[in-house]
Amino acid sequence: MTERLLVIGGGAAGMSAASAARRTDPDLPITVLESGPYSSYGVCGIPYYLAGVVANAASLIAHPPSEFIERRRIDLRHGVEAVALDLDQRTLQTSDGETLDFSTLVYAAGAEPIVPPTARTRDPRVVTVRSLADAMVLRARLPEVARAVVVGAGYVGLEVADSLAQRGVSTTVVDRLPRVMPTLDEVIAERVEAEVRKHVELDLGSGLRALQLRTDAVVVELDDHELAADLVVLALGVRPRTGLLADAGLATTQEGALLVNARMQTSHAGVLAAGDSVAHHHRVLDAPAYVPLGPAANKTGRVAGTVAAGGDATFAGVVGTAVVKVFDLEVAHTGLSLEQAMAAGLDAVATDVTAMSRAKYYPDSAALHVRLVHERSRRVLGAQIVGTDGAAKRIDVVAAALHFGSFIDDLAGFDLAYAPPFSPVYDPITQVAQAAQREANRPSAVLGRVGR
Repeated sequence: MTERLLVIGGGAAGMSAASAARRTDPDLPITVLESGPYSSYGVCGIPYYLAGVVANAASLIAHPPSEFIERRRIDLRHGVEAVALDLDQRTLQTSDGETLDFSTLVYAAGAEPIVPPTARTRDPRVVTVRSLADAMVLRARLPEVARAVVVGAGYVGLEVADSLAQRGVSTTVVDRLPRVMPTLDEVIAERVEAEVRKHVELDLGSGLRALQLRTDAVVVELDDHELAADLVVLALGVRPRTGLLADAGLATTQEGALLVNARMQTSHAGVLAAGDSVAHHHRVLDAPAYVPLGPAANKTGRVAGTVAAGGDATFAGVVGTAVVKVFDLEVAHTGLSLEQAMAAGLDAVATDVTAMSRAKYYPDSAALHVRLVHERSRRVLGAQIVGTDGAAKRIDVVAAALHFGSFIDDLAGFDLAYAPPFSPVYDPITQVAQAAQREANRPSAVLGRVGR
């Protein structure tokens, strides 16, 4: 058997894995197969490239191919797909007809956009925005676009709508659900919805039925009406791209995400996986969860590459921390929403406060709405923060609390930094934790409402 580390996928996880493997073993032969034309780029920067905030696509590329090929001595191949895999023989068939032997495999093929059967078409006016190549084609077309429909009101859909609005495109966001961003509790989502409606049209509670591809427009057929557009962006979420390994019998979740241990090893010896292809250990749920986010992709890739090359590393898991810019709002959450916690069978309640982002007398201080989700036993389960100033990084305080299994009393006692330009003397995180303490100390208090 040829000693070779084979990495499938040249995104954040794959290139992190290859680079970590090279640091661990300077002499190990390493080959990376990337099906697209670009590798090692910032997917999360794509909305800002579309908006024109990021001037050119090259800015999103972390390292050029020469960095990997020449300096790190990694055999990086673009435009090559893995088409067939024999784990018993340790061989892989590529799209260009080559058979590659390997001793260890790191699978980091990422995720793929969800496209319903009713929207599958090669028409260039109907797009997804998952890759840099997608984004480059879309940005080049924007000067010709007057009207756009974004299907999906989650994180990506709202980011894309923001980008299109900044480019002067008349935009409508549609979703079959009655509210935006369903991972948030309703009381927070309502605030996001109000902000979105200031900038674009929102068409909620009406699902996509079909697309009519006319010469002059794409007509989006919804449950009870139609919308005509020059551009339709499908932003309905992603699913793990794991068919190659699932077909080989590896253990997966119900969504198809690969199950791995803390060393990123799958159920098959010699096969590791990382990034958006895997289910991560969720520290709040103490169970695998599919949370496809950038930081975890980089970290799990690093662990997988280190272990694959004979080193020792483990991944601590996730708590599901995320932040997004929605027009003029910062929207952040970590851990579980109240709805998610109750669906998981936890005895969960929520505490809400509105607090100022800085000392109230300091210029540009703005209101923040903070929701803290916790068990009646006082264990912190999650938080959501929304506002125009100071939400984005405050969520990290609660993320740290979740990582270590903290209680509301711990959170209330955290020694947080204070100066009037940055925070009131009692930070909004401290205020919500103190409010949770007061409510928890009232035995008859009703602390939370399902669905709010």
